[in-house]
Amino acid sequence: MKKNLKLKEVLLITPPFTQLNTPYPATPYLKGFLNTKAIQSFQLDLGLEVILSLFTRKNLKTIFDIACKDNRIKSENAQRIYNQRFNYEITIDAVIRFLQGINESLGRLIASDDFLPQGSRFDQLDELDWAFGSIGFFDKAKHLATLYLEDLSDFIIECLDENFGFSRYAEKLGRSANSFDILDNYLSQNLSFVEELMIEILHKYLVDYQPKLVCFTVPFPGNLTAAFRCAQYIKKTFSSIKVAMGGGFANTELRNLKEPKVFNYFDFITLDDGELPLELIIENFVENKNDEFQFLKRTFVRENGEVKFINDSLRKDYKQDQLGTPDYSDLHLDKYISVIEVANPMHSLWSNGRWLKLTMAHGCYWGKCTFCDISLDYIKLYEPIAAKLLVDRMEEMIAQTGETGFHFVDEAAPPALMRAVALEIMTRNLIVTWWTNIRFEKSFTKDLCRLLKASGCIAVSGGLEVASDRLLKLIDKGVTVNQVAQVTNNFTEAGIMVHAYLMYGYPTQTIQETIDSLEMVRQMFELGLIQSGFWHQFALTAHSPIGLEPSKYGLKTEKQCITFAHNDIQFSDSTGINHEQFSFGLRKSLYNYMHGICFELPLQDWFDFKIPKTKISKSYIIERIENEHNIITKPNSRIIWIGNMPIVSASQKKKKGIIYDNLQLDFYFQNIHEQTIIEEKKATWLLKKLEILHYFDNIKIPYSELKLDFENTFNEDFELFWYSKPLSAVKKCGLLEL
Repeated sequence: MKKNLKLKEVLLITPPFTQLNTPYPATPYLKGFLNTKAIQSFQLDLGLEVILSLFTRKNLKTIFDIACKDNRIKSENAQRIYNQRFNYEITIDAVIRFLQGINESLGRLIASDDFLPQGSRFDQLDELDWAFGSIGFFDKAKHLATLYLEDLSDFIIECLDENFGFSRYAEKLGRSANSFDILDNYLSQNLSFVEELMIEILHKYLVDYQPKLVCFTVPFPGNLTAAFRCAQYIKKTFSSIKVAMGGGFANTELRNLKEPKVFNYFDFITLDDGELPLELIIENFVENKNDEFQFLKRTFVRENGEVKFINDSLRKDYKQDQLGTPDYSDLHLDKYISVIEVANPMHSLWSNGRWLKLTMAHGCYWGKCTFCDISLDYIKLYEPIAAKLLVDRMEEMIAQTGETGFHFVDEAAPPALMRAVALEIMTRNLIVTWWTNIRFEKSFTKDLCRLLKASGCIAVSGGLEVASDRLLKLIDKGVTVNQVAQVTNNFTEAGIMVHAYLMYGYPTQTIQETIDSLEMVRQMFELGLIQSGFWHQFALTAHSPIGLEPSKYGLKTEKQCITFAHNDIQFSDSTGINHEQFSFGLRKSLYNYMHGICFELPLQDWFDFKIPKTKISKSYIIERIENEHNIITKPNSRIIWIGNMPIVSASQKKKKGIIYDNLQLDFYFQNIHEQTIIEEKKATWLLKKLEILHYFDNIKIPYSELKLDFENTFNEDFELFWYSKPLSAVKKCGLLEL
C-alpha cells in the first residue's frame, strides 16, 4: 500500500548541533508566524534526531567496529573506552531513556558509581564527591550519565569524526571564515559517519513531507557546516526544492557576502528578523514561482553569476504582537535529553530541563555597550511586548506542550516589564518556572526581586563583564561594581540564582585590573552573591562601536579581504599585554568557585607565572553591601500585598496604668512566620488596606495615596508608622514597594 504523504509547503530545520535538552527557538517562532498566514509548515530539530540515532546500541557497535578495523584507537583513553565497548553497548539505550526522563528508576543504579563504564571524564569525581550530597542522587545520576556521554564523544572525536560536538559541529570551519574556499573544499570531500546519519534522516523527512521550500536557521558557527551539507544534498537529490538560510550566523557574519559559490547550495540568505523575508520568498517563489528576484526583503541571491542584496519590498516588518505564538508542534519535547555538565544548579539550567523560549522585548533597551553589536537590528530596534500578551502566549504554549518552564531569551529583559509580567502571572494563578537575562540595574530592588521570585523566577544572568569601575565606564555599561554587588545581593536574598558573564582583555585593561577583577569575583562567589559565571576573552566584532571605530579605543586592526563571513576582527592592543595567558587561571579558579571551594587560596596559585598582588581589600564587596542606604519610598511607588491575611487576636498592653487595646497579627507566608502587635485602630486600618492592596485585585495604589489616607484618618505622620518595627514584620511577609 502506498504511504500517505503529509505534504507541507515549508520545512523548517535547525541543523546539528545546538542543545540536547530543549529546542532552539527560531523554528517555533517562524512556525507560529506562518500559522497566522495559513501557510503549512513542518519543523525539525535535525541535531536531536542525529544524536538519538548516533547514541544507540546498533550505531555504537558500528562506531567501535570502524575504529578498530581502521586502527584509529591511539590514546590511552580511547583504548580504555574501547576495552569497555560491550558495557557501553548494553547500557547506552537505557542511559538515553533515563536522560529523557522515561526511565527515572535507573537513576539509583547509575548513582551507585559502579554501573556505568568509565573513561577519563570520570577521573575528576574525587573532586566533586562533596557536591553530590547537596544536589541529590537524581542529579548525581544525571551528572554521571553526562560524563559517560562525554567519554563517548571524546572517542568519536578521536577515532571517527574530529568535527563532532554535542552543541556544535565543525565549528572551526564557520568561525569568521573570511573566504568560503576552506568550507567549499571540505564540502567536496566524502561524508563523515555522523553526516551520513544526518543525511539519511533528512532524506526521510524530505520524502515524507515533499516541501517546496526548506529553510535552515543557523544560529551559530557550529551549525553552519551541517546546514551546507544538508543544502548540498537537497540540491543534488531534490533539485526542484528551494533552499534558504537565515538566523544569527547570517545576521552577524554574512552581511558582506560576495562569494557566488555559496549559492551553489542556497537560493536565498536572509538577514535580521526572518518573518517578512520568509513570507515574501514563499509568495514569490513557492506559490507564484517567479523567475525574477523582486519584491524581496533583506535577502541575498545570485543573479547573472553575481551576489545581489535585494531589499526592494516596501512592506514594513511585523510588530511583535502580530507574529503569533511560538508553535512547538512537530518537536518531540519528550525526546530531548537533560544533562548536567557541572554540579552547579545555576550553571546546569542551560543543559538541564525543557525550557520553552519567549522574548519579552525585541532588541536591547540600553543599547550602548561598546563591545556589543548594537548597530544590528536585533539589538538596535527595541520593541517591548505587552505583559498581558506575553502571558497569553505562555498559557497557549503550556496548553500545547504540557511544559511550564520558560526561558526569556532577551538581550536584557526590562525591569518594568518583568514586574508587569510577574504580576500578570500571579493574577492568573499560573504556576510556572522562568529565568532570563538582565542588566544589573538599580531598579532591581529587594522588593522587586521578591515579587519576581513569587511569580516563579528562579534565576537571572547578566553581564558584570569587568569588575572595574574605570572599565565599566569605558564600556558604557551603565552600572558600577557597587551597584552590581547590591543588586546581586537582592536577587540572592530573594532566592533567585545569579549567573555573571565576565570579560578580560578589554582594550586598555591592565594586568592589575584583571587580577583585581578576579578578586572581586572571588569575593562575590564566597558571599554567595553569584552562583555561576563564565569568563570569556574580549573579541573585537565588526558591528560593535569598537569594531566600527577601533582607533578610538587604541586598537590596530588587520585588513581582511571579506567575501564570506565577517565578524571577529584581528587586532593588537596598545598595551601589548598577552591577555591569553590569563585564560587557564581565570577559568580554573571560576570552576572551583562555582563548586564553593578554594576561596582561601591566594590568587597567585591559579597562575604559573608571576602576577601582582590585588589592590582590593578582603572586605571590599561586603562593605559595599553593608553600606547600602535604605531607600526612602517614592510617592508614586506602587504598594502591593502578595502575602496571606494574618491570624488576628486581641491583645492588651498596660502602660503607666493605662490599658491599650491592640491586635496581635500572626503572618504565615511560605517559610516565614512573623508576629507583630499594632494598636487596634491602626491594625484594623492596615487589614482593610491589605485586602485592597492584594495583587489579585490588580488595583494600583501609590504610596502617596496610602500616606494621605492614613494621615487624614489618624492625624499622625504616616512615615513613622510605615518605617516602624511592627510594619517591618508585615513587609517581610509580602508587603512590597514597587
